[in-house]
Amino acid sequence: MNPYMYPPYLPYVQAPQQPSQPAPQPTQPATVPYYPLPPFMPPPPTPEQEIEALEAYKSELEEELKGIEARIKELRESLGKGSSGQPSETGK
Repeated sequence: MNPYMYPPYLPYVQAPQQPSQPAPQPTQPATVPYYPLPPFMPPPPTPEQEIEALEAYKSELEEELKGIEARIKELRESLGKGSSGQPSETGK
């Protein structure tokens, strides 16, 4: 036997019980169904906060609209330069 190991446990022997009276049933606590918590909902913004957010969103949309108008202008100019009044000869 290895001297660095603990000796084996002795076998567990249960003492015999007297069947004089039945064991009482343990009472279990009342089970409550599990309901998950609702997701966190932040409080609604104040009118001042909402106005500030909407104005920021409006300025972003105006910047995007300027970019769209500039691209439309570029495309119209490229169409005007490319055609120069003569029909294209792709059909021949």
